[in-house]
Amino acid sequence: MNIINAILNLSILFSGGGDLDTSKINGGGFVPAWAKEVVWYQIFPERFRNGDPSNDPKVEDTDGAYPHDITSPWEIHPWGSDWYKLRPYETENGKSIWFNIQRRRYGGDLQGIIDKLDYLQDLGITALYLNPVFTSPSLHKYDGVTFHHIDPNFGPDPEGDRRLTESEVFDDPSTWVWTSADKLALLLIEEAHKRGMKIIFDGVFNHMGIKSVPFEDVVKNQQKSRYADWFSVKSWDDPEKGSKFEYEGWFGVKELPEIKEDENGIVAGPKKYIFDITKRWMAPNGDPSKGIDGWRLDVAFCIQHKFWKDWRKEVKAINPEAYITAEVIDTISVVKEYLGGDEFDAVMNYNFGFAAADFIVAEKTRIPATAFAAMMEDLVTAFPGGVPYVQQNLFGSHDANRIGSHIVNRDLARYRYWGNYFNVSKGDNPSYNTRKPDAAEKQIQKLFVILQMTSVGAPMIY
Repeated sequence: MNIINAILNLSILFSGGGDLDTSKINGGGFVPAWAKEVVWYQIFPERFRNGDPSNDPKVEDTDGAYPHDITSPWEIHPWGSDWYKLRPYETENGKSIWFNIQRRRYGGDLQGIIDKLDYLQDLGITALYLNPVFTSPSLHKYDGVTFHHIDPNFGPDPEGDRRLTESEVFDDPSTWVWTSADKLALLLIEEAHKRGMKIIFDGVFNHMGIKSVPFEDVVKNQQKSRYADWFSVKSWDDPEKGSKFEYEGWFGVKELPEIKEDENGIVAGPKKYIFDITKRWMAPNGDPSKGIDGWRLDVAFCIQHKFWKDWRKEVKAINPEAYITAEVIDTISVVKEYLGGDEFDAVMNYNFGFAAADFIVAEKTRIPATAFAAMMEDLVTAFPGGVPYVQQNLFGSHDANRIGSHIVNRDLARYRYWGNYFNVSKGDNPSYNTRKPDAAEKQIQKLFVILQMTSVGAPMIY
């Protein structure tokens, strides 16, 4: 049997039209019904569309983000330019392409997303997952300055928004205002809902950024800071003891100071803040119909289960039909610990992508159809409560190769060995080919789409 026939037969099987014992798949349970029927589209806001050039960031707005260079020549990077070619302004700093890529900003914003909602609807998209949209100096925004405000450069009045928030008390919701960027986010939610689309935000609750109000206050006031218990501090500045201020950064990344945990998960101060912002975005001004429809949780595996159990109760109390998906890239047995009905509804289903890569994409290490079928059956029979129907079936994301590049480099390494693959699938690896896929390679991509769109689960496109 050739691979095309195998894909077609397996697609029939795992969409429920073949001999798969569908009684093993629990179709009811605790997951929101709407999440079983959607097609997801992931949006990385800064790189999606510049709908309002008047709000484009300035170089000083990147202060605090790697590579920490706000003095070299800088400008908004032109859309459609060659990714691997330095622009004239970039050559002046004498740094490598990899240094300069981190400095680039294209000016993507919320208006750009609103402008393309009709286009996305025409594609058949019915649910949107937005990478972080909260205030942050970086291009990726996983180093949040706040979680209760949309980044000013995503809205229509960056400078006005910054002035408006100056009098707020960071952890006191009674002092929080609605900025123009916040209001534009609410309009985006409203416009998505008008088109029958759901929308979820990225919750980055394991860490904040070095420019966040709590962390800057800790750096300034040390143990006397009102936020002294918010972060994983290893030592304080103490001239008498000869110690210097040191803290845990997520995976050693100092731009991402880790929020403190105890035996119950995230400690009281930041926990209350996270619960407060959860309510703010899910029920703005007390109205759940105006809020987001759920959350994607960044590095959820880094936070203890107890916190997620408490947080789920809060989320479902606000909106029982809210959807909670998470980043847990691990074996089925580990993922299953989070999907028992008291934490998450789903995960970003990288195991689906791993199986597809092993069978559809790989050549030298391609697995037999029988092995692939067994993997796929495990993915749809291992979980309770209707979970298989709401898993986000993806291949690539902001953390991984685009599928076209993966196919070009199909035998570079096995995708399922995530840590190794993440490190070798980069443009600075001399063995990595950055060319576009050819016609035959695009056909392989189409085979994956057939599988993705016909399998149990919710397809997610990036």
